[in-house]
This record gives sequence, structure tokens and C-alpha cells, in this order.
Amino acid sequence: MNLSENDIDRLITAATEAGDKIMEIYSGPIEVSEKEDLSPLTAADMASHHVIVEALHTHFPDIPVISEEHKNLDYSIRKDWKRVWLVDPLDGTKEFIKKNGEFTVNIALVEEGRPVFGIVYLPAKEWLYYGIAGKGAFRIRNEKEEAIRVKVPEKGGVLKLAGSRSHRSPDMAAFVEKEKLRYREVELIAAGSSLKFCLLAEGTVHAYPRLGPTMEWDTAAGHALLRAAGGRVLNLEKGTELNYNKENLLNPSFIALSGQGILDGID
Repeated sequence: MNLSENDIDRLITAATEAGDKIMEIYSGPIEVSEKEDLSPLTAADMASHHVIVEALHTHFPDIPVISEEHKNLDYSIRKDWKRVWLVDPLDGTKEFIKKNGEFTVNIALVEEGRPVFGIVYLPAKEWLYYGIAGKGAFRIRNEKEEAIRVKVPEKGGVLKLAGSRSHRSPDMAAFVEKEKLRYREVELIAAGSSLKFCLLAEGTVHAYPRLGPTMEWDTAAGHALLRAAGGRVLNLEKGTELNYNKENLLNPSFIALSGQGILDGID
């Protein structure tokens, strides 16, 4: 599917309007409930969900939507979908609750299991990133749009890794120690939500290993952005690109990379 400039403008508008709803709630006291899986849920998650889904149904009525807040669709229904929107209306709910600004709105278009378009919007900062397969990746700040591209670390230099602000683990510490054998220095940069993909796509960091569970809507938009910026997201066990609209929407452990050959034994 070739998205027109008008289509992209509509999607950017949906993301920013969802962000406006989130920020209305962010400015006051935040009430938190729990989902069935015990993860946190706020009114902002649902407000953003409704804005985005309504926009997608209005402008792209023939493409189904999987959203974190509306995901109970049986695989027997989904398996024949050639295209699907994957939406995380508020990625980084824990960061939202902490009020540290590192939460995002994620909208991705997946075709034949591959993310071909993605928007990541940071409403607290009013930064927006988007990527289109075959056309490139872009960042909008202060109403200025510019193309962005991944950067590969110098051999034997400093390796910059993005890591989760809310999900630290011994496995991640072991991963860092291993890479210290190949690089003069390994710097771990903590960031919340899919902001980590944005840092990778713009060249601020070189890789993002995720050694714990994530869902498809957590990664699809960032994955599309990174692909458009020249990077990849690989299944850590198999070394193959992550794919989407699987029977089980849970992602395997993965590594997001700026280029080939930067991590030993992975890429």
C-alpha cells in the first residue's frame, strides 16, 4: 500500500490529537487501575485509543486494527489479513504514571507480517518520528522536519546501547559485560517506551537489546521507523527479522541494530 502525503498527514494528526488527550490527563492527578495481566491502565490509554481507532476506521476503513486496548481477536480471524494497523495508544504507561515524559503514541502499518510504516510520537516533548519503507525516516521537532539515519559505531570505539528505564535485568548486565570485550567502552543509555527505537533511528545509540517480553504493538511502529532509517530488528535466538500478526502476539527477545557486524555472534 502506497500511503499518500494526505494519508501521512492524517496519521500524524491522529497521533498528535491522541497525544493532546494524553496530556490533558497527564496535567492532573492520575488514577491507575490494573488489566487482567496486572499491567497498569489509565484513562489516558483509553482516550488515546479511541482517537486513533476512530481516525483509522474513518480514513482506512478496509484495514483492520489491533490495539493494545482492543486485542482479543482470534487468530482464525486475523490469519488471512494482508494488512493490519498495530497500535499502542500509550506506550510506557509506567513512565506516564511517573510523569517523566518518556511515553509515546505508536501507530504502525503491517503488510504480510512486515512493518512498512510507523509513527512514534512523544506528546510531552512534542517530538514526532515516522518512517516509510523505501522512502526513509524523518523527525519533526519545533515544526521542522528532517531526515534521520542510523549510525554504526567505530570499530574498537564506544558502543552506545539503549536500555529500558523500567525493566532492568541481570541478563542485560551480562550482555553489556560481553560487549566490553569488543569495544573500548560500552555506554548504556536508559530511555522509556519506544523512544529507544527513535534514539537508534536518529543515530544517538547503536543498538537496543530487549531480553524480556514485549508485545507486537510495543515494537511495530519503532521497527518500521528503524527499518526506514537503515536498521534492523532481529529475533535474538534465530537471527531473523521480527514479524507481526503472529498467532501469538508476544515478541521473542530481540536486538535492534544500526548495522551489520556491530555485535559479536548476533548479526
